[in-house]
Amino acid sequence: MSLTKKRKVANTKVDSNKAYSLKEASSLVKQINCTKFDSSVDLHIRLGVDPKKADQQVRGTVSLPHGTGKTKKVLVLCTPDKEADAKAAGADFVGLDEFITKIEGGWTDIDVIIATPSVMPKIGKLGKVLGPRNLMPNPKTGTVTNDVAAAVNEVKGGKIAFKVDKTGIVHASIGRVSFSPEKIAENSTELINAIAKLKPSAAKGTYLKAISMASSMSPGIMIETKGLMN
Repeated sequence: MSLTKKRKVANTKVDSNKAYSLKEASSLVKQINCTKFDSSVDLHIRLGVDPKKADQQVRGTVSLPHGTGKTKKVLVLCTPDKEADAKAAGADFVGLDEFITKIEGGWTDIDVIIATPSVMPKIGKLGKVLGPRNLMPNPKTGTVTNDVAAAVNEVKGGKIAFKVDKTGIVHASIGRVSFSPEKIAENSTELINAIAKLKPSAAKGTYLKAISMASSMSPGIMIETKGLMN
């Protein structure tokens, strides 16, 4: 595929042989944006873990101080006594059986699903649909809880979930190119710190092996990892 003129110019501004500081990368990612829309800014973090081993899985959540810049659609699956709390907190969809039926039919026009523990037996059968899309509620990510109002507020306020993939990389959106460099750097630091705290005891050697930052359709910017574990 041929590169656009904007992408060619962006490529000239990034030194592929250099590892930039987080502050430098947060500024540069704005300068090389190739799109007319407010692109997502993503971090791609390669970890020194073996994802095939259960004791080296890295999964968690983090509340970004400046949010992601995207309003997430939240579905709360709960019993009737929790519906009012979920709606008051700003959930986009609230219910149970009707949404289970919709999901079974292929509907997944949502970003996060929150569920109460009592309804999880009913939701279990949706694993084949929700699992591959990382939508399955999980106690470890705070999406299985009786306090649905607090969970909805956290998601709407910038809480994201992350998980190492089968190649040992964590991919996460940490903002938009319209954010200031300071906000991009602070959100990035929050995510990196959260991942650093989850280093498995079974993981040996270098934990943060490589980090790159990129916006939609822009070249990746390598980030210096030295000192980030502190």
